[in-house]
Amino acid sequence: MVTVIKIGGNIIDKDSQLQSFLESFAAVAGKKILIHGGGKIATRIGDQLGIESKYVEGRRITDAATLDVVTMVYGGLVNKKIVASLQTMGCNAIGITGADANLVPANKRPVKEVDFGFVGDVKSEQLPVSTWQQLLEIGLTPVVAPLTHDGKGSILNTNADTMAQEIAKALGKVYSVSLIYSFEKPGVLLDVNDDNSVINKLNPTSYQELKSEQKIFAGMIPKLDNAFSALNAGVTKVIIGDAAKLDQLIAGSSGTTIIHE
Repeated sequence: MVTVIKIGGNIIDKDSQLQSFLESFAAVAGKKILIHGGGKIATRIGDQLGIESKYVEGRRITDAATLDVVTMVYGGLVNKKIVASLQTMGCNAIGITGADANLVPANKRPVKEVDFGFVGDVKSEQLPVSTWQQLLEIGLTPVVAPLTHDGKGSILNTNADTMAQEIAKALGKVYSVSLIYSFEKPGVLLDVNDDNSVINKLNPTSYQELKSEQKIFAGMIPKLDNAFSALNAGVTKVIIGDAAKLDQLIAGSSGTTIIHE
């Protein structure tokens, strides 16, 4: 059994909330992997350096200057702070990126309607399952920053939700895998302004119906697409919900559970 957990949203840039989450993560039994973002911190540091953040439909444009910022923030500042905290909690974490040991091979995203710059798309079929197994089997807990590389010497900024999905899918070939997307909201909401409107379960049919009725918040759609992709590829369980209730998410008693028909 492996638990793959992605932490994102506002939790990472709020020290007290992050510490509380990491305590819960450290207490998770068995093999586990943590994938993190850090976009708001990257934006803040970029602003301090005079590097403007640019987005198209909520996706960050990663030019050369922005790439330097996200490499420093994701692979350095955020990643190593998390690792150091987990070490104090008895969790033997190892901080890595997708570029390290070529753990998450990727291609630079081709330019179509939008040039996203130095953004990586994961090469799913090439994830080295045996290397991930070796890390887990010797008792290490990977903490993964959302960076990959293009095979030509350049780092690539890669979506953390997608990395979590791809890692879970790859490991699902050899383990029973649970995938948890955790952030500051209690789950997928019918009304983004009402935390009591959690959708407890979503299947492909209900998801498509809610999307067509525009009842799913646009920013949640990529995360849900990743969730269904993981479930369809053999991941045992996918849950989206509140990072402050991580133990309940793992137990399936909180958040939104993604299910087959």
